[in-house]
Amino acid sequence: MKALYFDKHGEMDVVKYGDVPDPEPGPGEVLIRVHACALNFLDIWVRRGWAGLNLEMPHWCGADVAGEIAALGENVSGWQVGQRVVVDPGVNLVEDEYTRCGEDSVSPGYHILGEHRRGGAAEYLAIAASNLAVIPDNIDYADAAAPLLVGLTAWRMLVHRAGLRAGESVLVVGAGGGVNSIAIQIAKLAGATVYVVAGNSEKSERAQQLGADVVLDRSQVDWVKEIFKLTARRGVDVVVDNVGKATIAKSMQAVARGGRIVIVGNTSGPQAEIDIRFIFGKQISLIGSTMGSHQDFREVLDLLWAGKIKPVIHRVMPLSEGCDAYKIMEAGKHFGKIVLTP
Repeated sequence: MKALYFDKHGEMDVVKYGDVPDPEPGPGEVLIRVHACALNFLDIWVRRGWAGLNLEMPHWCGADVAGEIAALGENVSGWQVGQRVVVDPGVNLVEDEYTRCGEDSVSPGYHILGEHRRGGAAEYLAIAASNLAVIPDNIDYADAAAPLLVGLTAWRMLVHRAGLRAGESVLVVGAGGGVNSIAIQIAKLAGATVYVVAGNSEKSERAQQLGADVVLDRSQVDWVKEIFKLTARRGVDVVVDNVGKATIAKSMQAVARGGRIVIVGNTSGPQAEIDIRFIFGKQISLIGSTMGSHQDFREVLDLLWAGKIKPVIHRVMPLSEGCDAYKIMEAGKHFGKIVLTP
């Protein structure tokens, strides 16, 4: 089959489009013919690699998958060839104290499709039948695939980790990425006032269309000072920061006393210098969050299928043009998700 793969870690020059071995479904698994696979910034980190990441090469990424069942492995029941499905990108390898209480993504045995194991940036994917959910007839493959990982991440970080409540205020740092485009919608759905920091006027307009109450163009204003003005120097209750190194110090200034900063990524780099006096002086809670549970996934799908949150797609491109798609994402020239179609 064809895949967008790499056989060693590195920059974009290691990525190839070509033939790789066909997957075969094992017991309890199904074979999915992939119709859509959305990209995530996670793919870039995996391609670059980090200490302790040991992958079977060649490797291909892709956590967000929608397609149809092409074959059933042994001991699979309740599913049929031809069914349209999406894939829960979280894979639990073991049962432990975390999975038993529904905290699947906290478990050390929790893996992400396309990160620790081969993903969906290919023509076919073999995956456990327990990770599948049916796509309604009125949802196309690209719209089904686009919000999976980012919706799961945004839902868990705001609702379960940050404990966002109606009437609170949220600052979303960055407007263009997939997680934040869904976070804006979830925060509004929760009844919060939503402030967004955007990189330019075009992204500012898109953020407003998603429901942001106030959008601050960081190319034009000092967004921390603007937040102080807009909140009578109080700050916001919750800050969503998945940028990391470039913004975390400002996020600590912008959050209110007793507020929460939820951290779900580090697109600008993982090593940041902070003034810890802000943490104890303002009694700030720094909250980490990654992905979500299988129950979280079902809750996000309910919202998506009901039209309460909408996928934000920058562009749909052929899998064969995946290298160009990664360049667009890596340069930050997108708003929402880029979806590949084999």
